[in-house]
Amino acid sequence: MAEKAFASTADTTDKMVSFTEVGPGLYAYTAQGDPNSGIIVGDDGCMVIDAQATPAMAEDVISRVRTVTDKPIKYVVLSHYHAVRVLGASAYEAQGIIASNATYDLIVERGEQDKASEIGRFPRLFRGENSIPEGLTWPTITFENSMSVFLGKREVKLFHLGAGHTAGDIVAWVPDAQVMFSGDLVEYHSACYCGDAHLREWPETLEEIRAFRPKALVPGRGDALKGEQMVREAIAMTRDFVTSLYGAAELSVARGRNLKQTFAAARDVMDPKFGSFAIYEHCLPFNVSRAFDEASGIDHPVIWTAERDRELWAALQG
Repeated sequence: MAEKAFASTADTTDKMVSFTEVGPGLYAYTAQGDPNSGIIVGDDGCMVIDAQATPAMAEDVISRVRTVTDKPIKYVVLSHYHAVRVLGASAYEAQGIIASNATYDLIVERGEQDKASEIGRFPRLFRGENSIPEGLTWPTITFENSMSVFLGKREVKLFHLGAGHTAGDIVAWVPDAQVMFSGDLVEYHSACYCGDAHLREWPETLEEIRAFRPKALVPGRGDALKGEQMVREAIAMTRDFVTSLYGAAELSVARGRNLKQTFAAARDVMDPKFGSFAIYEHCLPFNVSRAFDEASGIDHPVIWTAERDRELWAALQG
């Protein structure tokens, strides 16, 4: 069998962008399984949820925003620290970049390594890489558990409900429309990336999201979710992905299997249900590695570097 191309380096096809209204003045920027952004338009300005990977790519988000409003983009919210979400932030010229305290700490701990890792894994998502400013993207406003931001009279509530995709994930909730922007805590017909995840806690965090009973939800990847039924389906699908992965790893570790054997066991469980999902093959080695670690008692995810990425890929997908 031919060796699979590393991560998503062979994925060079541009995706079709959709810009969908999910509530009054609320929009989802989605692109067939590529990272989503969300837009909240208030009385006196806008908020963007997740900035895209480069300023050059963020310009397309800005151009879509300009088709619906000329109000200034006042805030950029980073749902978590991954480079593909944050490095485009400078394009918005926002007065505040908001994230959780935990996300800030993760940027300090592993931001440089993550940047190199992600650019190496998925070059298409870093088009216009030379437009990224030197250094890392830093939040200018952080919070522990929750905060409110007012866009005129419109309130946006930001919550750190618990760990999941990373230790620092936050969601944005718009009470007047009952719409949520979840970042990568919820995906729809896309693989969850779990390389930096807290897999035992993630389902509890999903339950917190479900309790809001959103009328619409913008996931981290996949189509905008309109209607409570579609939202519930996506949350259930995400929970199934996470629990199937961790369950396979936990059983394998209990039986004394090594990482390669655990990878095969996870495939047996995951491939039939999720093999057709966007970025599934890219994510699987990193997902199984993290699940194997967590099931082995390593609670704090090991930092990914460009070198570690390649070594793991060769060991499991080679």
